[in-house]
Amino acid sequence: MGDERNIFLSTMPTTRRDRMAALAVVGVSAVLFACAVPFAGVPLTPIPAFVASYQSALAINDLITAILLFSQFSISRSRAMLLLASGYLFTALAAIVHALTFPELFAPGGLLGAGTQTTVWLYMIWHGGFPLLVLGYALLKARDNERKIQGSTGAAVVTSIVAVGAAMAAFTWLVTAQHDRLPILLSGGHYTPIMLGVVSTVWCLSLAALIVLWLRRPHFVLDVWLMVVMCAWLFDIALSAILNVARFDVGFYLGRIYGLSAASFVLAVLLVENVGLQAKLARLLGSLRLQAASERDLRTERDSLFSAVVESSNDAIITKLLDGTITSWNGAAERLFGYTAAEAIGRHINLIVPPDRRDEIRNIIERIGRGEPIAHYKTSRMRKDGSTVDVSLSISPIRTASGKIVGVSKAAHDITESKRTQQALSQEIEERRRIFESSNDLIFVTDSAGNFIQVSPSVTAILGYHPSDMVGRSAIEFIHPDDLEHTRREMRAGRRGYSKRNFETRYVNKEGKAVALNWTGNWSEPVRRHFFIGRDLTEKQAAEAQLRHAQKMDAVGQLTGGVAHDFNNILTVITGTIGILEEAVADQPQLAAIAKLIDEAAERGANLTKHLLAFARKQPLQPVEVDVNALVLESAKLLNPTLGENIEITPLLAEDAWTALADPNLLTTAVLNLAINARDAMPNGGKLALETSNVFLDDNYASMHDEVTTGNYVMIAVSDTGSGISPALLERVFEPFFTTKEVGRGTGLGLSMVFGFVKQSGGHVKIYSEEGHGTSVKIYLPRATGLQQTTAEALVSAHVEGGNETVLVVEDDTLVRRYVMTQIESLGYTTLEASNASDALRFIDEVPAIDLLFTDVIMPGIMNGRQLVDEALKRRPGLKTLFTSGYTENAIVHHGRLDSGVLLLAKPYRKSELARMIRLALAS
Repeated sequence: MGDERNIFLSTMPTTRRDRMAALAVVGVSAVLFACAVPFAGVPLTPIPAFVASYQSALAINDLITAILLFSQFSISRSRAMLLLASGYLFTALAAIVHALTFPELFAPGGLLGAGTQTTVWLYMIWHGGFPLLVLGYALLKARDNERKIQGSTGAAVVTSIVAVGAAMAAFTWLVTAQHDRLPILLSGGHYTPIMLGVVSTVWCLSLAALIVLWLRRPHFVLDVWLMVVMCAWLFDIALSAILNVARFDVGFYLGRIYGLSAASFVLAVLLVENVGLQAKLARLLGSLRLQAASERDLRTERDSLFSAVVESSNDAIITKLLDGTITSWNGAAERLFGYTAAEAIGRHINLIVPPDRRDEIRNIIERIGRGEPIAHYKTSRMRKDGSTVDVSLSISPIRTASGKIVGVSKAAHDITESKRTQQALSQEIEERRRIFESSNDLIFVTDSAGNFIQVSPSVTAILGYHPSDMVGRSAIEFIHPDDLEHTRREMRAGRRGYSKRNFETRYVNKEGKAVALNWTGNWSEPVRRHFFIGRDLTEKQAAEAQLRHAQKMDAVGQLTGGVAHDFNNILTVITGTIGILEEAVADQPQLAAIAKLIDEAAERGANLTKHLLAFARKQPLQPVEVDVNALVLESAKLLNPTLGENIEITPLLAEDAWTALADPNLLTTAVLNLAINARDAMPNGGKLALETSNVFLDDNYASMHDEVTTGNYVMIAVSDTGSGISPALLERVFEPFFTTKEVGRGTGLGLSMVFGFVKQSGGHVKIYSEEGHGTSVKIYLPRATGLQQTTAEALVSAHVEGGNETVLVVEDDTLVRRYVMTQIESLGYTTLEASNASDALRFIDEVPAIDLLFTDVIMPGIMNGRQLVDEALKRRPGLKTLFTSGYTENAIVHHGRLDSGVLLLAKPYRKSELARMIRLALAS
């Protein structure tokens, strides 16, 4: 129900028109009152019938007004309205009692045992009680919105009627039966002082009610006309009880006319209100009829449209009762499931549910019964022919107007094709993700501004960064400055429509080194993205450099061999004829000395050609089985007086060393040459280690060195603690005539002779050197008994024990690191890789599950392998460690760079040795 102020005219806010009308009535009444005042005491002819007519009209007016106000109270429940209605009921009853007790109206002295003062007191009670109730109405109406009558309004009305009736009965008894006890108000036709006081009080009560009504805002229409009533009430009291002098004078008649007018104002407003409400009701009823007809037509049209939508829908729309009985079945359901509407309606929904999904239906109905809608529920259903179809269900409860759930509405969408498409898309996305994550090549996705959107995980191995380090940053930050403009041109060309670009650009890795990459680029206009695949050219360039070096060495060897051959021919003539010359000048000492100098020079030239032929691998060899231990010991004896006392020579020979297939003289020369070079690298003295051991060079090692053939070799290592060789010079040490010594010291042919001899013998030579640490040269000569593994050795090598622990591999050489990673992963281990000590320590801090640190001993940077292990053990005391190095274990310990007992795996090593050392390190 809405606010009663918007329902009743009497309780609507006043308008200017209402206020002007009320003011006009008050003004006319005041003018008439002013005109009547001088004549108030003029006696007129008594007309008893006037009193009866006036009292009857007054009682009827007030009674009707009370009834109307009580009816409004029953809707508004306003305490103020109940009080005002009671006031009008009080005046109606007072008017009736006043008429019954009026002298000479129904009896000479009045009925009900009235006395001479009865009517006067009744008048005062009547005209004092009504203003009091109006005053109560004015005080309560300001709070009326806050407090309403609770409970039955009928009971409240009856209670008010009983209370007013009881009060009126009490007043009647007081002024009749107790008449003689009341003060005298009229004596000899004149007012007594008590009368003046009483009538003044009554008049002031009316004035107070008027003032309070004026002050209590907002004003309603009823309030304005009540103020008019109270003005008329004041005029009534003034003319009837103050200004007149006797009954039936001008004041007496005019006062009653004012009283009757006062009773009519509110009644007139309420009657106008009722007429207005009836007109409103009639209009509303007509409007409702039109609306109902319109809604009926709209509902019919909507139902028709809904039916058309349901029938034309591509989704199967089905309704059913809560017990699962189908109640409707549209055309799409017929097409989807194969059943006609006649076949499906009235049957249980299990008609289309596979037997293994019957529990689904019970669960769905239970959820719908709780009022829970179900959206996009993916399941499968069964067609009439027995085949299944994948569907997406949207299920809602069907409710009555009262909200009770009586059924289920279900829309089924065929998702068989979309599911197949989604599966294919998911598979394609997964395949692309796998390619992206497992690619060894770099995969970059950038926006049009060159900012990285996606970076493949392979960036860690190639550039040292994690993908998160690069995503969101500009490629400019990583591209080599010299290649930046070239890269920009390629990207602009891609955006101009060239679908595929192939170019080389260098990136700068995390360590600040340039990495050459070959890029294939593509631009996608729909997504406005660049897609790049970059292949690391490091291995390719290294292989090309190695090939160029080998070709250069072969070319130099061919040239050197040719020169040495021709030079040998010349020397043959010189050495063949110098004897004749010496004999001819034997009697001439001065010429004989010159001839001797020529002979010595020819001898030196012959030795030089031997070295050149050795490097060119064209010297005549006489390979035999050589006991390398005996040869090394013999060489050590020769070296003791040659190297001097400040160099300590330590033979470290394998007890079970195999015999090697080589020319013993040339092998001795090679060892001596290496020892002499070591001496020159230790001018202030040092240590020289001569070692032998048995080695098997496997397929993995052979794949990294083109000249190596898989098989058994005898290794002879010459290691010193000298100044070492810088990386820039290390690649050139085997070139003929190249030397790092001072001018006049050495020919630069010592290492080239060793290189040529070993290669010609079918062996392999490897040099390891670090500035400030020393040099180790390893000669690998073929085993005399055969190049392949024996059956027993193969069985030992085949017994490989792996594991599932996590190994952190630290190696600065990219090729070696990848080789080691492959070997360790093939043993079942999980690997992490780092190219320097800083990256390794970051892994140690961030990854808790690292079981073994496998590190190279000598690494560039501020921290070598030994220092890395020391720092790692501070951060993780229980960490297992294993060292590897190109130096032999004996040389490393001998040089003092590792503590005694520290595990070291010397390069190269076979897979079985790697597996054994890892297990040994993990178990230590």
